[in-house]
Amino acid sequence: MSDHSEKLMPVLFVGHGSPMNAIEKNEFSESWAGMAQSLPKPDAVLCISAHWETSGTQVSAVAKPDTIHDFGGFPEELFDVEYPAPGSPELAKEIIRSVSKFNITADKNRGLDHGCWSVLRCMYPRAEIPVIQLSLNYAAEAATHYKLAKELFFLRQKRILIIGSGNMVHNLRLIDWDMEGGGTEWAVSANNLLKDLINHDEHQKLIDYKSLGKEVQLAVPTPEHYLPLLYAIALKQPDETITYFNEKMVLGSLSMTSLKIG
Repeated sequence: MSDHSEKLMPVLFVGHGSPMNAIEKNEFSESWAGMAQSLPKPDAVLCISAHWETSGTQVSAVAKPDTIHDFGGFPEELFDVEYPAPGSPELAKEIIRSVSKFNITADKNRGLDHGCWSVLRCMYPRAEIPVIQLSLNYAAEAATHYKLAKELFFLRQKRILIIGSGNMVHNLRLIDWDMEGGGTEWAVSANNLLKDLINHDEHQKLIDYKSLGKEVQLAVPTPEHYLPLLYAIALKQPDETITYFNEKMVLGSLSMTSLKIG
């Protein structure tokens, strides 16, 4: 690996799965904690979560972001969780200023959604590292998200940890509640195909995921949990390695497959 890449902050794509992972001691939450221990300590975190979709692209610019409990039907214990990490309006301004090819606006009210804090609570439980989020523009094509991600490369040179948080396979309508662990045949096939394309840097095919066949169409019925993966792979340099973790299917139609770049 070149000296150039060694100086870059790694990038993560995390399959976040159920919000309950935030409070359960399980293989996923323990893996997130272990991953944080293996990384250089970041100066700040930028999270691109499946759970913040907007018209246009926005970046959170709040000094003290709230913990958003954007889910229902879970135990009160989960709703009581607070993740009081500071924000960074300064970093938000720097992103707006630096990403000149895209119009990004500041959201001065947005807190942290569970796609972000459920993972970070396990990774950085002291909540001392500043965290901001970048929204997903629901009107943009996958190729536009990929190009925008390329513009965020400078953050890797500034000890900013970029995390895409979603799920490679995410079809809630086809969940099999009797299959706690494991995946259906189509879900496993889709997960393996996407991994193979990632391993071979077939980024254009990953951008054109709608053309990858029936299994991937079932795996990605809506784009919001898939797009954070494109943000991660767009930031990969040619000489960088990919390390997978949490490679497990749950409830038949959800993939926890996660990866580290660099």
